[in-house]
Amino acid sequence: MAELGIGDHAPDFDLPRDGEGRVQLSQFKGKPLALFFYPKDDTQGCTVESISFTALAPQFSAAGAALLGMSPDSVKRHDKFVKKHALGVALASDEEKSILEAYGVWKEKSMYGRKYMGVERTTFLIDADGLIVRIWEKVRVDGHAEEVLQAVKSL
Repeated sequence: MAELGIGDHAPDFDLPRDGEGRVQLSQFKGKPLALFFYPKDDTQGCTVESISFTALAPQFSAAGAALLGMSPDSVKRHDKFVKKHALGVALASDEEKSILEAYGVWKEKSMYGRKYMGVERTTFLIDADGLIVRIWEKVRVDGHAEEVLQAVKSL
């Protein structure tokens, strides 16, 4: 699959989410969406990132934007993660990794010389028309949610 770029249509999705129910890209039509992909629930970086987005959720909402996190974890794991950390962002579950692959974030990674497949922490800012307007790759968690919020405000 070709890499997604600025101006591309964001790939559609319909996935189970935390707290039961499903989430579709079409639910966000008419408002910007900050879609953040992260490797694993309840790991240090993912926890800090999710808590940071939760803390800024009212400001994203005030700016007319929605937030959605996505990982290959199960809905059951998402529910535990949300409850443990009192998260205020929706979390989509892509256990089949089809959407992770569509967005190009399911990649070969390596740690201590061992190669494995995993999610490369990436955030997409999708505008009200479903077009990708900004992409943050290989995200460093510190200050990231604030940077995404500033980008939303500049739309």
